[in-house]
Amino acid sequence: MRPQSKGTIVARKTIEQRLAELDAQRSALKARLSKTERNNDMRRKVLIGSLVLHHLETANDQEFKQQLDDWLRRELPGFLTRDNDKALFADLIGQGLTGTAENGDSGQGAP
Repeated sequence: MRPQSKGTIVARKTIEQRLAELDAQRSALKARLSKTERNNDMRRKVLIGSLVLHHLETANDQEFKQQLDDWLRRELPGFLTRDNDKALFADLIGQGLTGTAENGDSGQGAP
């Protein structure tokens, strides 16, 4: 076997450095993609919520508006677990359904 020359050691180190750089870039890109996906998910939730609230406030179809209101009154109390979240929707779900936990916040919430 031939002993490794100094150039081979330098080249190997350079390759290892490059691989480390590529791993770091890959991690950064994965983090950026994850952040973008979270932002898009949040944006979708806000937009669908805006649509629902818009229809509750402005719908000309009273039957649809009443069905939507009934559905929210039925589903929201089971979906919302934190009292401060329930308080945000007191106008939709009623005052009597907020304040059910003794400490005011169970530490859990809707996604």
